[in-house]
Amino acid sequence: MSQVVFAARNRAGVGSGDARRMRRNGRIPAVIYGHSGKAVSIDLDALEFTNGVKGISESTIVKVTIEGQSHDAFVKDTQRNITNGQILHVDFYEVDSAIALRAKVSVHTHGNPAGVRDGGILELPLHEIEVECLPKDLPERINVDISDLKANQSIHVRDLPLGEGVRLISAGDQVVALVKFAKAESAADAAADSAEPADSKEQAKS
Repeated sequence: MSQVVFAARNRAGVGSGDARRMRRNGRIPAVIYGHSGKAVSIDLDALEFTNGVKGISESTIVKVTIEGQSHDAFVKDTQRNITNGQILHVDFYEVDSAIALRAKVSVHTHGNPAGVRDGGILELPLHEIEVECLPKDLPERINVDISDLKANQSIHVRDLPLGEGVRLISAGDQVVALVKFAKAESAADAAADSAEPADSKEQAKS
């Protein structure tokens, strides 16, 4: 996927009054935080940002152009109006192409596990992991095919396909996906019920 680009302008005015005027004029106030800690106040075209931010995750590096200068950055936070969903403010965090960074990357599973087809139940307890790498090596997401996952089998973080130059920070023994064999559990429950003494069942009814 091609890199998303947002055109921004330097913002001179600050304060709530200035921000309200921007929003009335179709702009969104924003701040881009540099890796050195410096913050630059900018504003963005509201329609362009709203359309461009769709599908962007925390690990997606976008390009912000500010009057001819380009900055690679994460969209770290978007503040929205809780009533109508309008984006009120955006925080970007600039990245340095030569410095390794830590980021959370979403994990997406696909496929119908063999164990589910045999009557098992799929559980997906983990949806993101933390990695460290250079910005150019950062994956937007990690896709995992779980089609071959059988009953009573699991996929762990250590099993995920990470690209070259990507170092895992999250614990490798965390479970990403597992299939529990529900049929065996149901059969055991049924056997336990049938073995229950008749008088105890009558007491339960009374």
